[in-house]
Amino acid sequence: MPSKTEKPNANFDVSANLLKKLAETMGNAGLSEIEYVDGERSLRLSRATQAPVVAAAPAAAPMAAPTAEPVPAAAPAAAPAAAEPVSNVKTIDSPMVGTVYLAPEPGAGNFVSVGDEIKVGDTLMIIEAMKVMNHLPSAQSGIVRRVLVADGEPVEFGQPLIELA
Repeated sequence: MPSKTEKPNANFDVSANLLKKLAETMGNAGLSEIEYVDGERSLRLSRATQAPVVAAAPAAAPMAAPTAEPVPAAAPAAAPAAAEPVSNVKTIDSPMVGTVYLAPEPGAGNFVSVGDEIKVGDTLMIIEAMKVMNHLPSAQSGIVRRVLVADGEPVEFGQPLIELA
C-alpha cells in the first residue's frame, strides 16, 4: 500500500504491451476480470458483460485498493421492474471470478446445505480461479436459506452465492 505522502500508482508505468497481453489473456480464457500484481501495486482490468442480472440482491462493494483502471467500469445495471420487498435476507457474494465447487472433493458431501446454521469463518465452498482452489469462509452468521449456485458453475465477482435467513 502506498504511504500517506505517496500518490496511489505513482511511478507505476503500465506499458501498452502489458495491457495488450492482459487483454489477450482475458479474451483467450473467457475472463471478465484479471488482476496483475507487481509487488505492492496491482492493476485490475475488467470488461463489461451483457449477462442478465441473476438476483435482485445488491452486489458487495468492491474493496478499495490502489489500482489503475484502464478499462472503463461497467455501467450500473438497471433496477428490476418488480423488486422483491426489503426483508432480513442477507447474501454472501462471490469475492472473485471463478468456478464454484460445493464439496471439498468429488463424491463428498457439500460444505453447507439448506437449513444449516453457519458461523463466521465456516468454509462455504471453494472457488477455483486460475487453477488455484480458494476456500470461501463465511463473513457472517446465519441459517442457509438457499444455495444460489450449482456445483461446477462459473461465477462472477459480486454474484450472490448463498442466501441467509
